[in-house]
Amino acid sequence: MAGNTFGQIFRITTFGESHGEAIGVIVDGCPAQLTVDIDYIQGELDKRKPGQSKITTQRKESDTVKILSGVFEGKTTGTPIAMIIPNEDQRSKDYGHNVDVFRPSHADYTYFSKYGIRDHRGGGRSSARETAARVAAGALAKLFLKANGIDVIAHVSSVGKIDAPNVEIRDAEEFIAQREQNIVRCADPATAEEMIAFIDGVRKDGDTVGGKVSCYITNCPVGLGEPVFDKLHADLGKAMLSINAVHGFEFGSGFSGSEMRGSEHNDIFRKNGDKVETITNFSGGIQGGISNGMPVEFRVAFKPVATIMHNQQTVNSVGEAAEISGKGRHDPCVVPRAVPIVEAMAALVLADHLLRDRAAKT
Repeated sequence: MAGNTFGQIFRITTFGESHGEAIGVIVDGCPAQLTVDIDYIQGELDKRKPGQSKITTQRKESDTVKILSGVFEGKTTGTPIAMIIPNEDQRSKDYGHNVDVFRPSHADYTYFSKYGIRDHRGGGRSSARETAARVAAGALAKLFLKANGIDVIAHVSSVGKIDAPNVEIRDAEEFIAQREQNIVRCADPATAEEMIAFIDGVRKDGDTVGGKVSCYITNCPVGLGEPVFDKLHADLGKAMLSINAVHGFEFGSGFSGSEMRGSEHNDIFRKNGDKVETITNFSGGIQGGISNGMPVEFRVAFKPVATIMHNQQTVNSVGEAAEISGKGRHDPCVVPRAVPIVEAMAALVLADHLLRDRAAKT
C-alpha cells in the first residue's frame, strides 16, 4: 500500500492498524543533536488518546510511546528515529457484525473495492488510530520548531453551529493553558461550556456532530514555501486533508475572502522597527505560497463521526441490501482529540519547509 510517507527532508512513514499489536512511525531527516523531551512527546499523545473525557470514545489506551532508535543520551543522532505505541484495549468482537457489510460513510467499501480485502476491525489502516503515530512524530517536529523560536498552536473554534469568538494570542503557553482548562479544548471558556453541553446531548441521542479547529503558527520566518506546486499553504492543505474526517481547509480569509473587494482584502505593508509587517492578515501569513513573517492562520473542518448508534440501511460485500447498527466505542465529536493532530501535521510541514529553505541557500 503506497501513500504512507509524508515530507521530503523531514520525512515520516507510519505503520500499523487499529486492532493490530501496535502502531508506529519512522522519522527520517531530523537534524542531529536535537534535545528529545520524551515527557513532552507523551504529553502530546495524552491530548489525543481515547477515554479522556465523557465527550470522547471510551476506548482505554495509555498510548505509551517507546523510542527504539535514533536517540542517544537524550539527543537525536541524525539517523532514523523509530517510535512505537502498543495497542492495549482492542475489542475486535465489537466489529463482528460488519464483517460482510459496509458501514455508511466509512472506508469499508472503497478499501474492499481497491484491494479486494479489508480489515473490518475498526477500519484497520483507515482508522483514526493511525493518527497517534503522526502526533508522536509531530511532537518531535514541534521540539525542532521550538528550538528555532516557532510555535504551532490550535484550538476548537466551532462545534456544529456554535462558534467561538476570535482569540488573540499573546503568549503560546498561556493560550495552551487556557485551552486545556476544558475538555473540548476551546480557548474561550464560555463557548467551551456551551460546546460541551451540546456534544454530550448529541452523544446521548446516539448521534455525532462535526466542528472546526483553528491553528496558528507564530514567529514563522519569512521565506518558507516553494514555488510552484509546493506552496506552503498547498502543503498545509494536503497535510490537513490527509487527517481522518477532514472535509475542508481554508487559510487566511478563506472562503469569506471571495465575498470581499480587493480594496478591503489587500494586506497593506508597513515598517515596524526593523521588521516589515502587514496591518491586516487576510493572507493568513502566506503570499505567493511563501510565508511573509505574519502569523500563519488556517482552519480545518471535520465532518460528524460516521459511526452512529442508529440502524442504517447499507449493502453487503456481494451487493445485497442489508441493515447495520452502530456498535463499539466512538467519539460523538472528533474535534477535541483532533487539536493535537492538526498541530502535529502543521509542525511536520513547517519543519520540512524550514529544512528545505536552509538547503536552498548558500
